[in-house]
Amino acid sequence: MLGMDLQTLWFFLLGALITGYAILDGFDLGVGLLQPFVRGDTERRLVLNSIGPLWDGNEVWLVTFGGALFAAFPVAYATFLSACYLPFMVLMVSLIGRAISIEFRSKAKSRLWRSYWDYSFALSSFCVVFLFGVAAGNVMEGMPLVTGPNGVVEFRGGLGDLLGPYALSVGGRAVLAAAMHGALYLQLKTEGELQARVHRWAWTAFGLFLVAYFGVTVATLVHMPNAIENFLRWPALCAVVAFGVLAMANVPRALFLGRAGEAFASSCITITTLAFNFGMALFPNLIVSSLIPEASVTIYAAASSETTLRLMRNIAFLGMPLVLTYTTIVYWTFRGKTKLDEFSY
Repeated sequence: MLGMDLQTLWFFLLGALITGYAILDGFDLGVGLLQPFVRGDTERRLVLNSIGPLWDGNEVWLVTFGGALFAAFPVAYATFLSACYLPFMVLMVSLIGRAISIEFRSKAKSRLWRSYWDYSFALSSFCVVFLFGVAAGNVMEGMPLVTGPNGVVEFRGGLGDLLGPYALSVGGRAVLAAAMHGALYLQLKTEGELQARVHRWAWTAFGLFLVAYFGVTVATLVHMPNAIENFLRWPALCAVVAFGVLAMANVPRALFLGRAGEAFASSCITITTLAFNFGMALFPNLIVSSLIPEASVTIYAAASSETTLRLMRNIAFLGMPLVLTYTTIVYWTFRGKTKLDEFSY
């Protein structure tokens, strides 16, 4: 179907890394979004400790993605970060703030102290998810890029150009997807009255996400009809779209039947197919130019040398099994309901 040259291979490997991050860090970011709705200090500690052993390992996927993007497609890395310098700084502060909130929250027993870090955790989580969604919306819709006199792609816009209605709507959908994903995860880790309330949150988050999903999909098809070019070229890809819709439809079914694991697995598949659809709508571009189509950053124009890509491929094939093995061991070790002890946050 696709010519699997090194540039295409790295496009899909980067897609796999960001998908892994979206699934794994997505649920603990979603937990952060839900933190203000949790009642009492004990329940908030339970919620926080449900992700306690996992959240920092989940961010390895983002760090790896950033390093791989820099090494494989340095032009895309430089172009996007120079255009989004201020949002990127806010993202970095939010990622740091989230980590600090988790670590500092239980260092003192003061109610004011703990409330401050609870809301800091929620706000940081919101900013991270929302900014990633806005970034995806800009990449899909297009950014004001031109080719300069020296042949270098340049950003010719301001902060307002990055905050268009479409990009903001994608950011909103990302927040709702994370909230749903986090609520479904918490169903697996909580019990009793808290689990019953989480169950209701999952229904609410799913309903809001469903509305946002169809709204953004319609907006994409209306304003960016070229987003379906690859699906028309390779009709077999439509099977992935259908599979994602079925997985999304299975979330309320599993919730109704009380199958928390199945609902969470369906959410993971939904996120995977959304990431796949996004990648295929973009391919072979990495960043679309809204001004001059020829200025769009493609995987071929942005790629490093063949030697670099080949060396990175060999390293990735050795390293990714180790990351997957480590992730599997950690999740297996900390499976089951969350319990508080003297070492808990």
